[in-house]
Parts: sequence; structure tokens; C-alpha cells
Amino acid sequence: MPGTEAMRQLTVQGDDRPLWQGHDCFRNALAALVARAAARHGAALAAYVSDFEAGVERTRKALRSLPDAPVTAIHGDLVPPNIHIDAAGRPVAVLDFGFCTTAGDPAFEAAVTAAVWDMYGPHAEEHTAELTRLFARELGYPPATLTAYQAAYALTTYDLFGLDDRDGHFRWCAQQLRRNAVFSA
Repeated sequence: MPGTEAMRQLTVQGDDRPLWQGHDCFRNALAALVARAAARHGAALAAYVSDFEAGVERTRKALRSLPDAPVTAIHGDLVPPNIHIDAAGRPVAVLDFGFCTTAGDPAFEAAVTAAVWDMYGPHAEEHTAELTRLFARELGYPPATLTAYQAAYALTTYDLFGLDDRDGHFRWCAQQLRRNAVFSA
């Protein structure tokens, strides 16, 4: 589904302005969001992630260097509970828009979905790696693009529920960044 002008006016959770405000492409809008999110409470995340400032800059640089991409509708939280299926197990609806709903690069959706599909399970890291490889191969997205988007997601959502490792999402974001090849290069 093509991204619309109305979708470009949406804010994402944790931010106070439309994601696309002042930007004409998704990669630059997301790089700016990473900077704003790191400025909000970055010191809290830096206590759990080494070389934080340099990692933020590497991520922003990687985002800004991405090629132009189609602009489509982005859900931003495609996890099993948000996909309604019928009795035969076929997806029939996507639920719970709003967490990171916007217009953007469909590779962002693939990257985030690969990362969050199984955030907290005992095999979450392996599932993320396998889904990332699968989406790169089957959808044709460069692995480095998916990795940059996964770092951006962790950097823009880390503080939504708590500011230390007692919060599962914060802890997950810190883990993502510590093993992310773009952030930790």
C-alpha cells in the first residue's frame, strides 16, 4: 500500500512531531528521529551500551547513505498478536496501528518485523538472525539496510517503557545495539 501524505503527518510513539516534518525522504526523517531519541534519554542507554555516541553517529550515517526507496504504509509492530488470522490460519487483518505507524521504506517494516517477531523468547536472537536473512533473500533487501533499520528501531524505542534494564524493552534494545553490526562497527 503506498504511503500517503496523511501518513507522513503521523508522529511515532515517544516523539512530539510528525516523523517526516522538515524532510522529503524517509532515511533522513529516520536519521533525525534517531538524533532526537538519543537526546531524550541517551545517557540512560549509554550506561548499558559502550561507545554510545559513536554508535548513534554510525547509525545516522548509515541511514542517510541508504538509497531512495519506495514509500509505503509502515505498521512498525508486526508481531503475532497484531496479525488476525482466520480459522484456516490465513492472515485477514493487521491490528494495533500506532506504535511506529508511518509512511516509509518497506525494508524498515521487514527489518523491524525480523527483530521483534520473537523479542523475548529463548531463541529470540537466532530468530532475528534467521528472519533477517530470509527477508534479505526473499524480498531482496540488502542485509546492511536491514541492520541499519534494526539499530534505528532500537535507538528510537528504547525509552518508551522504562529507562533501565529492569524494563524488558529497554534491555532488548540495549542487547540489539550491542550486537548490531552498524551500531557497533
